[in-house]
Amino acid sequence: MSANADRTAEASATGSSVSASGELTESNGEPRWLMVYRPRRSPLYATIAAVVVVIVHVVIGALLTISDTGAHFQTSDQIAMGLIGVVIGGSMMLLCRARLRVGAEGVGIRNLLGERVFDWSIVRGVWYPDSGNWARLELPEDEFSPILAIQANDGERAVAAMAEFRELQERFAPR
Repeated sequence: MSANADRTAEASATGSSVSASGELTESNGEPRWLMVYRPRRSPLYATIAAVVVVIVHVVIGALLTISDTGAHFQTSDQIAMGLIGVVIGGSMMLLCRARLRVGAEGVGIRNLLGERVFDWSIVRGVWYPDSGNWARLELPEDEFSPILAIQANDGERAVAAMAEFRELQERFAPR
């Protein structure tokens, strides 16, 4: 089933609709997610690091049989070395998945693997810890969830994202 068909099925189940661009909208015509934020610098750094790791592993794998070291490396060892680099590089690319979505239904945080959506009734706020690298979503009873999407190294862009989050929190959070 295509992504648009999935959105259409979800829209009919929730009383929403799908816009011409494929964006899920609520019955009042407003987009489901009013804020979607992704970091800029860390995906770039992760991509560069992943490419370097893969290249290094491929080069090392190619050089395994150049000289006699006493160990007998075969073609399968060379391939395995390259594949290890691909696995490590692919794992580093998980840092590119970070995303924050904010809308009427709550706050969606996708860090490395999965996305969690927090209802506005349990969201207390968003803040940076002292000397922290990324923001935290404050929850009841001193719990929090890290928001890898809003990172300190994005500078003013991250500050603007925090301000936009707080505006949406004022709009949607129960008082």
